[in-house]
Amino acid sequence: MTKVMNKKIGVVSLGCDKNRVDTENMLYYLKDGNFEITNDYALADIIIVNTCAFIESARVEAIDTILDMAEYKKTGNCKQLIVTGCLPEKYRDQLVEGLPEVDAFLGVREYEKIAKVVGMSDQESEITDKRIITTPQHYAYLRIADGCDNHCTFCTIPSIRGKYKSVSEDNVLKQALLLEKMGVKEIILIAQDVTSYGKDIYGKPSLVSLLKKLSQYNFDWIRLMYCYPELVTDELIEEICTNSKIVKYIDIPLQHIDDGVLKLMNRRSRQADIVSIINKLRAKCPNIAIRTTFMVGFPSETEEQFENLCAFAKEYKLDHVGVFAYSKEDDTASAKIKGHLDDQTKLERVNVLGAILEENNREANEKYVGKTVKVLYEDIDYERNMFVGRTQYNAPEIDSVVYFTGDFADVGEFYNVKITAVDGYDLIGEIEQ
Repeated sequence: MTKVMNKKIGVVSLGCDKNRVDTENMLYYLKDGNFEITNDYALADIIIVNTCAFIESARVEAIDTILDMAEYKKTGNCKQLIVTGCLPEKYRDQLVEGLPEVDAFLGVREYEKIAKVVGMSDQESEITDKRIITTPQHYAYLRIADGCDNHCTFCTIPSIRGKYKSVSEDNVLKQALLLEKMGVKEIILIAQDVTSYGKDIYGKPSLVSLLKKLSQYNFDWIRLMYCYPELVTDELIEEICTNSKIVKYIDIPLQHIDDGVLKLMNRRSRQADIVSIINKLRAKCPNIAIRTTFMVGFPSETEEQFENLCAFAKEYKLDHVGVFAYSKEDDTASAKIKGHLDDQTKLERVNVLGAILEENNREANEKYVGKTVKVLYEDIDYERNMFVGRTQYNAPEIDSVVYFTGDFADVGEFYNVKITAVDGYDLIGEIEQ
């Protein structure tokens, strides 16, 4: 086997945290090549762009990033530009024709070919779940499944990622053991739908059983992302609310609340089901943080249906909410629904709902002033001259943060911080002495 020695690789990972795990997996295939990973793309001999293709804006971002990286073939050291992930998985032929600047394309099921593509090996690597962690040492993502069987009418993920496929429990626990040995304090369980974990290999959803076993490891926090509402069972709620290792936080991608829109989206839950789940979570665990996403401007969404969504947002005041406009994807069932809304209407609805959510957040944050919270310290904001961290009620990269002061703090350690003020979505505080 030949090795490419002392070459620098720049990697751009776009899209969701599941894409990040793919990127980390790809880096593992390169571990024997004596490569140096660099964030300075001008110095990189090889640049890899791992792409997302979920919606149009993600594809635009991916193409723009590829073209930006292609400039380093003219102005930097780059000799090889490689594009991987969802975009070439779905649009390879168009990309080959339209992006001659790119030297190789690899889809989501081809990461094991990367060593051969960069000339490190004459053969493809064996498929593995091992990876090089790119998050800060104190937290890491743990993917427990890939693909999706939900077939929402607006979503392209099943056509890109395929059917739902759980990672075996033994494999998940082996990965958890490695993370424990690395000193990781927070593991974030991810899949397109974590609540369906195990249904394909054990005959029934087995997330609670997995959580009980993961809780035996030396992690401080276990976080759940992307829990589809219909499988947020009483058993799961009990486990989240009583297990001290599981943070009091749950991400439930609702998409909408109106029954008519939910039916057109091919979502199995209805408004009454969603309200019941929220009430159960808050009754069992009053301080739990609930994150979700709402899609506005779905085809045929009426003003009344949108107002229903707004009324729900005002009444239930979920803790973290992302809102985005429907994006028409030509190869999805929703593209054929009559009554597509114009872009201006969709933008107006995003802004109206966004203003409601902003007010909800302001009210929620003000309740923290004067209280002391446990904060995981992660970074320094040099402009503010303050430390930056998170509570258990905030996921990394997507939720708000706590800015705080103190004489000293170690990254990855926990501190009791007294909240003294609010700054938009974020909190301000100081370490309690």
